[in-house]
Amino acid sequence: MYTLRPIQIKDNAQLAQIIREVSKEFGLAPEAGFAVADPILDDLYSVYSQENSQYWVVENEQGQIFGGGGVSPLKGDETILEIQKMYFLAEVRGLGFAKKILENAFEFTQKQGFKSCYLETTKELWQAVKLYEKLGFEHLTEPKGNTGHSHACEIWMKKQL
Repeated sequence: MYTLRPIQIKDNAQLAQIIREVSKEFGLAPEAGFAVADPILDDLYSVYSQENSQYWVVENEQGQIFGGGGVSPLKGDETILEIQKMYFLAEVRGLGFAKKILENAFEFTQKQGFKSCYLETTKELWQAVKLYEKLGFEHLTEPKGNTGHSHACEIWMKKQL
């Protein structure tokens, strides 16, 4: 049995390891500029404890983390919240957690008074792209804000809420 809950400080090490492992699995190398290279990777709790930010983790009954995803103001355009760091171990893929986290993010975004969510991804994560499209994200022709990943991620998407 798995549950979703907000990130806690004790989750930092497990989440960083999951993001590194999943990034490697999909060929998302740090030197290419993907999220795995972010300097904040080992302290996600601090990032998502800030105003207008939230991160949810997938946890089993023993307290083991299997992934998660979050939302935070888009650097360079703080009128938009960005979907960030959504990575899952193979054991929980296909169980609906990405969709549930996105639904949580949409609800959170609206409660905070924002009108849209943005994300950047890559064609290697085509299954995620299909989900984003299904949930109403539209493709953009250029990146928004200043994520630091726009050169590595060739897919930019936005959803109006």
